[in-house]
Amino acid sequence: MNLSQLKPPAGQKKARKRIGRGMGSGHGKTATRGSKGQHAGTGFSQKRGFEGGQMPLHRRLPKRGFTNIFKKQYAIVNLGRLEKLDGDAFTPDSLLAAGVIRKLYDGLKILGTGQLTRKITVEAHQFSKSAETKIRKAGGSAQLVGAAK
Repeated sequence: MNLSQLKPPAGQKKARKRIGRGMGSGHGKTATRGSKGQHAGTGFSQKRGFEGGQMPLHRRLPKRGFTNIFKKQYAIVNLGRLEKLDGDAFTPDSLLAAGVIRKLYDGLKILGTGQLTRKITVEAHQFSKSAETKIRKAGGSAQLVGAAK
């Protein structure tokens, strides 16, 4: 067997239906659109999700949930990440400059995932309880920056 002998399995390839190409094609005259009616005419286009006048699915389903428009979104950094960084003082601006966070959003929040083995000073808008206790246990300090934006 070589590349010139390869063939697709039987029934794999099927010619596309060429409609509106004369009566001899079997798909002439109405070009598979039936006769008369909304869909038969030229220029017909249908909205996405249209179900023939039946109430569309996206309108039949109940509206659920709640979106809090006052929710604050914080840039999040874990203690394990701070452990790997050089230096012993971290502020939102220094972490932004170092590329640890991409955007500050409504403030910086430090979470307690990971181990902390050295003394560091961290300034942030919020700390989780575990992060604060780990920083203090290591001999460092966790300072709150003024109220979040």
